[in-house]
Amino acid sequence: MSRIVGVVNEQKNSDRRVSSMLATLQSSYTPMGVVSLEWNHYSLKSDRASLGWLGWQKPNLTETHDIIVVVDGCIYNGDELGTYGTPAELIASLYREYDFRETLSKINGDFAIALYDKQERTLWLGRDRFGVCPLYYWYRGDSFAFASRPRALLALPEIKPEVNRRFVALFAASHYRTFDNDPHASPYAEIRQLPASHYLSFCRGKVSLESYWQLEEQPEWEDSPQVLAERYQALLLDSVARRLAVADRPAFTLSGGMDSSSVLACAVRSSGSRQQAFSTVYRDKTYDESEEISSMLESHVEKWHPIAIDVPDVFGLVEQMVALHDEPVATATWLSHFLLCQNVREQGFGSLFGGLGGDELNAGEYEYFPYYFADLAMNEESDRLDRELRKWSEYHDHPIFRKSPEIGRQAIARLTDPTIPGRCLPDRERLQKYISALNPDYFNLGDFTPVMDHPFESYLKNRTYQDLFRETTPCCLRAEDRHANAFGLDRFVPFLDHRLVEFTYRVPGHLKIAEGVTKRLLRDAMKGILPKETRQRIKKTGWNAPAHLWFSGKGREQLLDLVRSQSFRDRGIYQPVVVETLIEEHQTAIICGNLNGNHMMFLWQLVNLELWLSNLSRTPN
Repeated sequence: MSRIVGVVNEQKNSDRRVSSMLATLQSSYTPMGVVSLEWNHYSLKSDRASLGWLGWQKPNLTETHDIIVVVDGCIYNGDELGTYGTPAELIASLYREYDFRETLSKINGDFAIALYDKQERTLWLGRDRFGVCPLYYWYRGDSFAFASRPRALLALPEIKPEVNRRFVALFAASHYRTFDNDPHASPYAEIRQLPASHYLSFCRGKVSLESYWQLEEQPEWEDSPQVLAERYQALLLDSVARRLAVADRPAFTLSGGMDSSSVLACAVRSSGSRQQAFSTVYRDKTYDESEEISSMLESHVEKWHPIAIDVPDVFGLVEQMVALHDEPVATATWLSHFLLCQNVREQGFGSLFGGLGGDELNAGEYEYFPYYFADLAMNEESDRLDRELRKWSEYHDHPIFRKSPEIGRQAIARLTDPTIPGRCLPDRERLQKYISALNPDYFNLGDFTPVMDHPFESYLKNRTYQDLFRETTPCCLRAEDRHANAFGLDRFVPFLDHRLVEFTYRVPGHLKIAEGVTKRLLRDAMKGILPKETRQRIKKTGWNAPAHLWFSGKGREQLLDLVRSQSFRDRGIYQPVVVETLIEEHQTAIICGNLNGNHMMFLWQLVNLELWLSNLSRTPN
């Protein structure tokens, strides 16, 4: 992958600004000091526009006739689209034959594209269907600028580093699922984000924004489970193989779950050889998956690289991360991923594969159960609903997070709207758990209601769609992007191949969840590819990090120093007394082993927000 930037300006001074943007991005990677990467930058300009590319590989930009193109990303179906050199050259060729929208619709890839048509004096921007590659923009009058990271845009004197106050409030006192509810917004007041599966045109001061692809209601597959499993397997194998074909020295993340294991196993099947795998492991067994990972090692892994994480320097690492992210980092999981990417590059690998998207496509999260139950209730499948509730209780009951048929029915009533088929409701309890910690004079979150899309008549499909485009996936893709680029890695997410996504959204719910077990069709599809132990494991730890330990002891003292600082209080974002109470409750919970008092997510968000704002205050503009 790489970074792209550009400026269109009728006053014809765009090239100097693009040079400044590229220099700002390049300097942001220098402090990493982990590997010796040769970052190169190039730019192409016309009389009114200048487009730039920054990366460590072959430059992905071209100028042909009256067209300039820069690309961040990869195209996986180039063999179907004709002979070409770089993705940028392919885009230029397709654009001359089709319009920009049709060009995007023909591509299977992960990309952010900018194309300037000199003759039409029009800039086109396009982003892949799921937002694997980021793209931000700003415009005012006849000036327009775009970049892969906000930092590059902030290098322009016209753009002030003022924060988006709603974003700050949500990060301070809500759940990470709310941060990306508006796919057009960014953490900065003046900077917009091009949503996934959208394209934009800028011509003579006018901006037009449209979608070129979307998931829509389609008839569910009526084929037998065996036939569907075979089709699923073929699609996933092809998705992995196409990405392997362009990957440089690939390595694979490996957790104890189905998704990363399936990607790794498909790579072994496609390549005919075992692969290198990296995992984060923990002394605290709450989130350690070493035992679950072991079933993959002998048959599929050439060498396993466990990265042990105990109690890291959270404040120091977050300082580095927010400087690379240009924003606070959503969850503590990504600190572990940051260290994993560092280790991958130090070991000499050039790309990293992962299982992101598998939960959304296959209804793999525990929280998807109530929505499947709601579908059964809506369809009056009472016998199946009773059986599923019993199995859910049997397999997934927890001393803290209790499961029972009655609790399941209560969840249906709380999380779904019975009057509109498929309409899911916000989990108000979760979203507003920490709202008392927010200073209402800074921003009033009391009226915040997240957008809940419902393009389908199925509650389960709509819930997973919500995660794919507005909740879990966007922040994960963003974190993967920032970390991979920081360490000079390409990264690949085979589950987010649009053919596979379109296929899985036509799979009936009972082939995703059945008898209290998630990912049923994927489990069948992986027969003969995954070890039986991995394929049939019911309970999942979930890829997470023991951040509850990071904010006790020394971490607690650092937290208290932060929230008692004058700069923290002067920001006026939090209610300091409430925050200190939560810190003490968390410390007590760790000592007593009481998970109900565990506030690690809130505390992680607080540290990230404060360190980002401190970093931002030092940003020259």
